[in-house]
Amino acid sequence: MRIKAFLLPTALALALSGVPAAALASPVDKSGGRSADTVDLDVLFVSAHPDDEAGSLATLGQWKERYGAKAGVVTITRGEGGGNAVGLEEGPPLGIIREREERTAIGKAGVENLYNLDRVDFWYTASAPLSEQIWGHDDTLAQIVRVIRQTRPEVIMTMNPSPTPGNHGNHQQAARFAAEAFHAAADPTAFPEQLRKEGLKPFRAAKFMRSGGTGTSAAGPQCATSFVPTVPTDQVFGVWEGTQSTTGKTWAEIEVDARREYVTQGWANSAAAATDPTRIRCDFYTLIDSRVPYDPADTSPEAILRGSVLPNAAGGLPKGSELYLTTDRFDLAPGETVKVTAHVRAPRDRALSTPRIDLRLPQGWTATGSGALQGAVPAGKERTATFTVTVPADAATNQQQLVGATLSTRQGTGRTDRAVRIVADVRGTLEPLDEVGVFRQWAGDSGYPQLDTLIKPVLTIGSGKSRSVRIDLRNHGEAARSGTVTLGLPAGFTADAATKSYAELAPGASGAVTFTVTNTDATLPTANEGGTGGDYGITITTASAAGSTVETGALEIVPTTEVPQAGDGHAVDGVASPGEYSGEELDLSRIWEGQATTPQDASAKGRIAFTADALKVFVQVTDDVLGTKVVPQDCKRQRRTDSVEIIVDPKGNSADTSTVFKAGIFPVTDDPANGDPPCWQRDADNRQGPGATTAPGMTVVSKVSSPYTGYTIETSIPFAVLPDAVDPARMGFNVLVYDSDTQDLSSQSRLGWSTFNGVRADPYRYGLATLPGYTPAARQPTTPVFPDTSARSVHSPQTVAQSAVDGVAPASVAKLPEKALRLTDQRRVAGGVQVTLRADQSGTAYLYAWDGNAALGDRTVELKANRSVTVTVPVAAGRPTTLLAAFESNGAALARQLPLR
Repeated sequence: MRIKAFLLPTALALALSGVPAAALASPVDKSGGRSADTVDLDVLFVSAHPDDEAGSLATLGQWKERYGAKAGVVTITRGEGGGNAVGLEEGPPLGIIREREERTAIGKAGVENLYNLDRVDFWYTASAPLSEQIWGHDDTLAQIVRVIRQTRPEVIMTMNPSPTPGNHGNHQQAARFAAEAFHAAADPTAFPEQLRKEGLKPFRAAKFMRSGGTGTSAAGPQCATSFVPTVPTDQVFGVWEGTQSTTGKTWAEIEVDARREYVTQGWANSAAAATDPTRIRCDFYTLIDSRVPYDPADTSPEAILRGSVLPNAAGGLPKGSELYLTTDRFDLAPGETVKVTAHVRAPRDRALSTPRIDLRLPQGWTATGSGALQGAVPAGKERTATFTVTVPADAATNQQQLVGATLSTRQGTGRTDRAVRIVADVRGTLEPLDEVGVFRQWAGDSGYPQLDTLIKPVLTIGSGKSRSVRIDLRNHGEAARSGTVTLGLPAGFTADAATKSYAELAPGASGAVTFTVTNTDATLPTANEGGTGGDYGITITTASAAGSTVETGALEIVPTTEVPQAGDGHAVDGVASPGEYSGEELDLSRIWEGQATTPQDASAKGRIAFTADALKVFVQVTDDVLGTKVVPQDCKRQRRTDSVEIIVDPKGNSADTSTVFKAGIFPVTDDPANGDPPCWQRDADNRQGPGATTAPGMTVVSKVSSPYTGYTIETSIPFAVLPDAVDPARMGFNVLVYDSDTQDLSSQSRLGWSTFNGVRADPYRYGLATLPGYTPAARQPTTPVFPDTSARSVHSPQTVAQSAVDGVAPASVAKLPEKALRLTDQRRVAGGVQVTLRADQSGTAYLYAWDGNAALGDRTVELKANRSVTVTVPVAAGRPTTLLAAFESNGAALARQLPLR
């Protein structure tokens, strides 16, 4: 594989020049648990793709410049499954380019340490379980834990782990890995081979944050103090981007400069940052977990760093002191008790004398137990104090409360909090979507049940249709209960009964009642035009002898249609002939993402019919400007320019798009020799790839108007290429239209039939179609085919260069001992660089001739144990100054660098 020249952030490139040979050694530091040459980080951001960290670079840059906080980034994939706005590269070659973009972007914020885990970026999905399945849970988690144990960051940051609408499934799963790694890195029983074989030690990171905050805030210098969380118990901290850097630019401007480095993603022309201070926003971060005390009233830019990277404020506990609470459960019924344990750990270098814990409780709550710890807490040791807290019998339900604690010592004081939820004896909640149910289970099992508040419970219903609505019950009380559940519906909906009963639900037991709900007013607006942001609110009132409580949820109406048989004389010719499509016209002009449009700027309508062996779809698009015409070789990732996406979920019940058919159709290509024909391909579905290969028999005709006012597409999709037999009573269906008015391969507006934020990856929000008179052929579903090739760290000279400096092995796998590979007699020779290699075990070496800024040549060498080999790395032009080498064997690796003479 021939590797192009790649750039590193300037500081790292400079570090590579003239490094003495002695610096290559990396003995194990027995006291610190990390290699002596392994970088020591303060902050680690865990993400899924290059650019995921882009919205936090203003924060990371400020922290580096003002407080010396050194940050690193874990990127699970290199984003090789995304689009490319500037070239034809895809797959691993695109991944290497995107790594270069990321290194350059984060370098503008002073971030030099990037750890790619070499997992495949398969496609855009909203599914965390699918991401976990393809990446592999244990192996990926082990890599992240290893990075934490090696680099020892005090603060771990990540993204939103919940399946909120439009949240990328890769982002969700990356955040879940980060959450699990926060605990696992500190646990000596987690991945013990890292301790036993690799010489690492458990590491207790201080704080765990997610980017973003759910709530409202004004822009401007006071944005941090003006934030009001939607859930009052959320602890949200803000860092204003308007602070000026030493360069004279604001950090908002630097962050935009960094974003523009992601040219493959169409970000080169990102809008300039606001210069009016009152319009500059904050970066917000929500505290998910903390082992150290914190002050929720602290709105300073360094608030997140206090007690971990930075000392606490005056009067606070010494840096390195731990204080946190645990409870024996999260959900509490009125009148119940909960066990609350305060954990106190002294810094490694000093004791905490005369320690005392005092609880802070909501009004009316009571506690028993002593807060006086038994003597001083020795340096590096932990003591606990346990309390029994009682919730008042008349406590309001369906809300979260904070149980707080203050630790007083002679060395200072600190405080912490823990959220609990007050629920009725019997709580009734709307049945979760599949992805939501998985998330709730994960959040509870992982110790983060409070994250459930991120998700609004919703179900979809077809316009004018009926569906079952299950209300899940759980008895949180201490006695068996019987009672009723009442479903409150908005106008235009009815249920088979207003109230239903449940009987003798035992303590701790779960149950359910099920209603049949009908959308009786089929004129109600559908998709994101309905209700409030697409949601028609409902209430769930659950009553028992202990009282009643009200929970909320929502129904979302998806559009429906009846698909007729195609009329006589039907043909795929780009014309909807009279009688060919006798069904209703579909409105495809609603916006689901991007800029609003006028009918002349971008609008669309469509029709659908079926034949004995295929679906026929006709789409007419009105458009004022034709976006970039892709060349035939670039017929992929349709969302980058003017195109149509047709989606079929055969049985209308898919949890993710791996069991869905999605065809992206470009109305025209840049191929004048062949008349600029249309092209099509399958994208992010059951079998992604070129149309001719993945959808044999599919035909497309496109007619583009001249002068340009839009285009028409007609296609026939054989039933045989769908992932499964169609259910004629419930077929999921959608048409999405992408509108671009630029020549930079970026779309500005996204329209469609069933329109919600992120709908292309959410099958439950597709429209529903019936096909009366159609009888599907008997068949088995098609097994999904996933992209399985990712860019690898050993193929990336920029990764090898970093690894040779910071001591973390390429791809964050186990690090081989330095003696595993010997490099000697390295020198420049005619035509390249000559070197002698000898390994103590069989493996593969990847060599790069490096000039401090770019790889000028490369060579791969298979090595046998204890056999020397002399090779030449070819160099066609330039003068290399350093030889970079990566060596991998039996799942472990190391990187080396040697100066050339």
